[in-house]
Amino acid sequence: MSGSAGFARRAVADAPTVRANRRWWDSAADDYQAEHGGFLRDAGFIWCPEGLDEADARLLGDVRGRRVLEVGCGAGQCGRWLAGQGADVAAFDLSYRQLQHSRRIDDELGTRLPVVQADAGRVPFADGSFDLACSAYGALPFVADAQTVLAEIRRVLRPGGRFVFSVSHPIRWAFPDDPGPRGLTADRSYFDRAPYAEVDEQGEPSYVEHHRTLGDWVGLIVASGLTLTSLAEPEWPSGHDRTWGGWSPLRGRHLPGTAIFTCVNGGART
Repeated sequence: MSGSAGFARRAVADAPTVRANRRWWDSAADDYQAEHGGFLRDAGFIWCPEGLDEADARLLGDVRGRRVLEVGCGAGQCGRWLAGQGADVAAFDLSYRQLQHSRRIDDELGTRLPVVQADAGRVPFADGSFDLACSAYGALPFVADAQTVLAEIRRVLRPGGRFVFSVSHPIRWAFPDDPGPRGLTADRSYFDRAPYAEVDEQGEPSYVEHHRTLGDWVGLIVASGLTLTSLAEPEWPSGHDRTWGGWSPLRGRHLPGTAIFTCVNGGART
């Protein structure tokens, strides 16, 4: 597609995926926070566009006094909520501009969430540093090498530590990303794992999402040394009328939009 911007379904390796998504999130962070910040809340833990709130779901359990890592934190809304519940939180994101929004919110609220800019494939913390890790649509949908990321999360978790992460439900990849009736008819194979890549005028990736089936995710979790303990598929709640990209009340009545995996670090590394 050289010479014109557009999108393609094609293989994209790890390094160009990181470069593309860092640039994209740096450029999109202002609009993203303006559009979604109110829904996410400055100090709130929303797992997904369906609006599942950790205050109700308690997928992480009691976090008071626990050391927690937020992976792909964006503007730190989830980490800030966790800190308010008594957790000792650290967070990181690939996008510097997203972290500037985290600092802005901290300045407005008088809070301080420790954040660092980092790639999820190279988590900048020591082995066994955390009791819990979490990621609400952060990092995992946007990496080429998910197994390395999962292994890195396991590395920084203490034995018995829990990692909970949400991603777009894999079945959505078989359907157009359209909140209206068109988004209810499958038009591609669920098993086509070619990532979605937006490309610039030179044909270089400018945004990349990688597709994995449910079976792929289970296999990657197991291969990383983590143990999958539960899988949640939040239903679209009654009265929730917010449309967010391809998520909408219409599609939510028929198709799952989010998958949330809960994993545990079983202990000694092999």
